Amino acid sequence: MRKTRVSRRRVAAIVRKELRDYQRNRQMVVTMAIIPIVFLLQPLIYVLNLPASASVPLSHRHELLYLLGIPVLVPAVAAAASVVTERIQGTLEPVLTTPIRREEFLLAKALAPLVPSVAVSYLVYGLFVALIELFAHPGVAPALLHGPEVLAQVLFTPFLAAWSIWVGIAISTLSSDIRAAQQLSVLGSLPLVVGTTLFAVNVIHVTHVLAIALGIVLLVADRLGWRVVSALFDRERLITGTRA
Repeated sequence: MRKTRVSRRRVAAIVRKELRDYQRNRQMVVTMAIIPIVFLLQPLIYVLNLPASASVPLSHRHELLYLLGIPVLVPAVAAAASVVTERIQGTLEPVLTTPIRREEFLLAKALAPLVPSVAVSYLVYGLFVALIELFAHPGVAPALLHGPEVLAQVLFTPFLAAWSIWVGIAISTLSSDIRAAQQLSVLGSLPLVVGTTLFAVNVIHVTHVLAIALGIVLLVADRLGWRVVSALFDRERLITGTRA
C-alpha cells in the first residue's frame, strides 16, 4: 500500500477547528460529560458499600475494567457527528475543495475527539481511585488496585477510544442524519462495552497473554480503521450530497 505523507500543519488546523466547535456545541459537551458520570456512580456506590471482609474475594476480580467503557462510548457521539454535521451545515464543501488530503482530514477528525475522551477517561479513573482510597472500608482499595489492571487501564484507553472513533466516523461519512449516525455509532460500540464488562465481572478470565493479544489486535485494528474509512470517503459524493 502506498505510504501516505501527512501534513501536521493541516491536521492541526482541523483539530483546532473541531475543538472550537465542541466548545460551542453545549449538547455535545453535556452528552460527553453524562456518560462518565453514569459509569462512575454505579461502581463507586457499589465499592463504597463493600465491607472490609470483601477484600479477599475482591482481590481475584477485575472490577475497575468496567471503567474501560468510558473511552468506548464518550467519543462515539462526537465522532458520529464529525462529517455529517458539516454536510448539513454546508461547511464540508469549502474544506474538501482545499489541498487537504482525505487521510489528513479524517485523521484530524479522529484526533479531535480522541484527545478529550482519553483525558476524561483518565480523569474519571483517577477520581475513582482517589475516592475509594479515601472513603472505602479498610483493605478494599488495595484489593481493587492491581498493578496489571491499572496498567491495562492506561494502555487500553486510547486504543479503545480510537476504534470507537473510527466506527463513528465511518458511520458519519455514510449518513445524512446526525441523530441516526450517533445512535448507530453507540450501537456499534456496544460490543466493546460488553467485552470490557465481561472481563470486569470475571466471566472472561484475564491473562497476560490474552491482554497482550488484545492490545495487538486493537493496535492493528486502529491502524486499519484509518485506511478503511479513508477508502469509504468519497470527496465527489460528499460534495455533491452537500450541494443537494
